[in-house]
Amino acid sequence: MKRIGLLRDKTYRLRFTLVMALMLCASATWGQQQPVSGTLSAIGSDTMAGLTLRWAEALTNRYPGINVQFQATGSASVPPALTAGTTRLGPMSRPMNEQERQAFTDRYGYPPLALRVAKDALVLVVHRHNPLQAITRQQADAIFSTRQACGAKAPIQRWNELPATHDWPYGHIALHGRNLASGTHGLFQAEVLCGGDFRPDISEHPGSSAVVAAVGESPNAMGYAGYNHLSPMVHALRLITQNGAEIAPTEQTIQRNEYPFSRDLYLYVNLPPGKSLPPADQALLTLILSEEGQQIARAAGFVPLPESDLKTQRTW
Repeated sequence: MKRIGLLRDKTYRLRFTLVMALMLCASATWGQQQPVSGTLSAIGSDTMAGLTLRWAEALTNRYPGINVQFQATGSASVPPALTAGTTRLGPMSRPMNEQERQAFTDRYGYPPLALRVAKDALVLVVHRHNPLQAITRQQADAIFSTRQACGAKAPIQRWNELPATHDWPYGHIALHGRNLASGTHGLFQAEVLCGGDFRPDISEHPGSSAVVAAVGESPNAMGYAGYNHLSPMVHALRLITQNGAEIAPTEQTIQRNEYPFSRDLYLYVNLPPGKSLPPADQALLTLILSEEGQQIARAAGFVPLPESDLKTQRTW
């Protein structure tokens, strides 16, 4: 009988026995083929923790009986874990940087395999009753950073400094964001703050759901989180582009990369050239890149990859 447990240290463990398996190929479908045994182990993104669990649940529903261990320790934990050999699979909510890739390559003599597995977006959220509906990149940078690297003339610290909230009866803007271990934190710094530094008074949270909950409870708050964590307690701000257009984060704008803060979600794999992954690992990757796997991503609040991107990823 299947059991799924959530441990205090954010280690998600799934135990099940695999009686059927896959002769894997780079295809959009997966099905019952030949018996396979093995253990799946992954370390990585907290943003992708729920999605990873759903993929694992779909796998066990079809093939009950494999051992799976997932530690949601943040995207920053993936490169050192892959390099040290403590995991073979690492979900990340941001791409590896050059230093991280080089450390892995120096150790193994080949780069890690990078698979795009779904799409997401960075969203700025405010309390559901806040009249602010749209924001420019410069304004967002002026609110969250110390040195306005995106070109704003001055910092913004109070609601009456924004035209839309000039009469909003709250003073100081209370800021919420992710912690250093998060890929969302690093990507927001690079994309929204233009590489600038965060203000020191930002309340940091271990997950996007905690950010959204904090903003939803505080009318004077603003935060950033992953698109899939939106709730009725908040609303996401549209982004005002340089030509004045306002683009909302929706499945369509994210999938087409029209929303400027759209992002790919990755699964990094330690796969030596010319070698094959263990069958259980292969089964998971085939599921993820199948139509069923992409519908699971949508059900988890993420955005499926366009079919053209899926075809490219399936050639691994």
